[in-house]
Amino acid sequence: MGDTLEFNEIYQESKGSWNDGRLRFSKQNLVYKSSKTGKVDNIPAAELSQATWRRVCLGHGIKLATSTGHVYKYDGFRDTDYERISEFFKANYKVELTEKDMCVKGWNWGTAKFSGPLLSFDVNDSSVFEIPLASVSQCATGKNEVTLEFHQNDDAEVSLMEVRFYVPPGPADEGADPVEAFAANVLSKADVIQATGDAVCVFKELQCLTPRGRYDILIYPAFLHLHGKTFDYKIPYTTVLRLFLLPHKDQRQMFFVISLDPPIKQGQTRYHFLILLFSKEEELCLTLNMSEEEVEKRYEGKLTKNMSGSLYEMVSRVMKALVNRKITVPGNFQGNTPGAQCITCSYKAQSGLLYPLERGFIYVHKPPVHLRFEEISCVNFARGTTTTRSFDFEVETKQGNQFTFSSIEREEYGKLFDFVNAKKLNIKNRGFKEGMKSKNNEYSDSDEDQHDAYLERMKAEGKIREEGDGSNDSDEETDESFNPGEESDIAEEYDSNASESDSGSGGDGSNDEGKKNKPAKKAKVVKERKERKPRKEKKQKDTNAPKRPMSSYMLWLNSSREHIKSENPGISITEISKKAGEMWKQIGKEDKEGWDRKAEEARKNYEKAMKEYRESGGGSSTPAKKESKKAGGKEDKKAGGKKRKSDGGEKEKEQGGNDSFKSREFISSEESSSEGERKKAKKAKGKPKGKESEEEEEVMTTPPSSEVDSD
Repeated sequence: MGDTLEFNEIYQESKGSWNDGRLRFSKQNLVYKSSKTGKVDNIPAAELSQATWRRVCLGHGIKLATSTGHVYKYDGFRDTDYERISEFFKANYKVELTEKDMCVKGWNWGTAKFSGPLLSFDVNDSSVFEIPLASVSQCATGKNEVTLEFHQNDDAEVSLMEVRFYVPPGPADEGADPVEAFAANVLSKADVIQATGDAVCVFKELQCLTPRGRYDILIYPAFLHLHGKTFDYKIPYTTVLRLFLLPHKDQRQMFFVISLDPPIKQGQTRYHFLILLFSKEEELCLTLNMSEEEVEKRYEGKLTKNMSGSLYEMVSRVMKALVNRKITVPGNFQGNTPGAQCITCSYKAQSGLLYPLERGFIYVHKPPVHLRFEEISCVNFARGTTTTRSFDFEVETKQGNQFTFSSIEREEYGKLFDFVNAKKLNIKNRGFKEGMKSKNNEYSDSDEDQHDAYLERMKAEGKIREEGDGSNDSDEETDESFNPGEESDIAEEYDSNASESDSGSGGDGSNDEGKKNKPAKKAKVVKERKERKPRKEKKQKDTNAPKRPMSSYMLWLNSSREHIKSENPGISITEISKKAGEMWKQIGKEDKEGWDRKAEEARKNYEKAMKEYRESGGGSSTPAKKESKKAGGKEDKKAGGKKRKSDGGEKEKEQGGNDSFKSREFISSEESSSEGERKKAKKAKGKPKGKESEEEEEVMTTPPSSEVDSD
């Protein structure tokens, strides 16, 4: 038996609604923590007086009674948990865990018993149902009838509104009326708020943000009374969950926040938080409406009869003493603004302040939001939707709810990220944001001409898409300069038989006209290059070429495939491969060496056949193909050779050419046609000069057919 017992998904009934949580039994105490509200019930082991095990709607439950008169009920146990809990109670609490059955006869006539804060309706000493008197909001009497009305819970799907009891008249000799006695027992433990007596103290005209208005706050021993011009609210101290004291960002005001469960109601509106706003400069001298001895006895030195100080300090001090709960203040977090312990942001189109606390976040003020770290699943830092000057802080809870705090200044990112990281919260985009942290300008605005990684990535993706569609004009700019390494560009330029810009620079056209026509030439070159690209991919396989040799495994598989099929009829192709792989692993070393020798022999035969195939004219690097390539070069050279002579070398200088440098295409075509040029030179010696000049003039004045089409 261990020192503790822990159970998850244990339910506690709260005004008709089941709230799950965790229950832990230890030697010192019993602790139950609600998952919904985070409220903790701490029962010291010494106060435990009775424990009952019974069958309930959610499996099995435990009813615990203390010496102080409180009763706690927890449901959701399994039948097998009884022995463990019973032994633990005997060993550590010296309390017997007794089993008790509930009455399921359905009778409506029985005995009403008042046991501490519970009203039990029994039939034959077996309980039919129990009513927590703290849930009673009103008790009315009639002739032989008592009517109980209950507080409503917004979280409950079905709520019990009222219960009526018929109380039979007693003997005539008894002076007490049984109906009045029944009602008196109910009202003694019921949560009925009645402003009897004088208030302990009164705070006049306090500014309240939620609900909005100015209210007089009357402090009573058991509840808080807000009195306004239109509405009045009575808030029992038992409904107060937490108290917060938060400094405003301007450091001149203070928020005092009271968390309520159940919330106060105004029509159909529910207020889960009561938010008061104070100025730090307001001072107050407060005198309690009690004697000094009574104040000392009731509040044990937490309050004195006469107090003075700032107004917010007086209110928070009185509330802390009466509610008996700690006041939560911001921790060590410091925002970008000096002295500010909060972050300015927006939630649901309303601007407010987000306070990082030691155990959660709280946002004030419209609407107020409190998020505990234990109910947060993960957080996310997101880019702002409207501008890069800000970012969004997203919080996702374990219940699947998401809260987005937007329009946070990017200067706050570093402080907030360090805080979240120190609290070990799960950051959804940790890797990306840590990269952001190393660069202060990650959230920069494009208007400030700073680097924006997200914008650059979008531009790069758009550029890739445009290049894929052939619509990117940036490639055309590279065609203006002469690039020796680009074979296709130069060859196509010489194939054009001189453009209009070339002829314009030759003497009979102006240089400006050549520049105007230059874009048409570029567009034509780009178009021809786009058409040539698919030619490189059209490479057909020669059917007469020798086939590559197979490996030793493939040789063995071809010989064994029919055998595998015969042993496994109906086997699929994939199953054959799996089966063959298993069989190949089981083959002995000698057999594998035999198949390796066959594979080596096949490889040698392939190399011999490939050599003969290349010598006979097959393959991509055969002499026949080289000769055809040279022949094509001769024709290109003939088409543009005489034109280059007429230009006198000026065209090569315009294209960024060099006298000592010649492209690969130019060299190969000149060498291939060198013999033909020498023959032409010999024939030209015997011709008259007039005829030679006429031929040259005819070549220069006749435009190419491609240029005529473009015009």
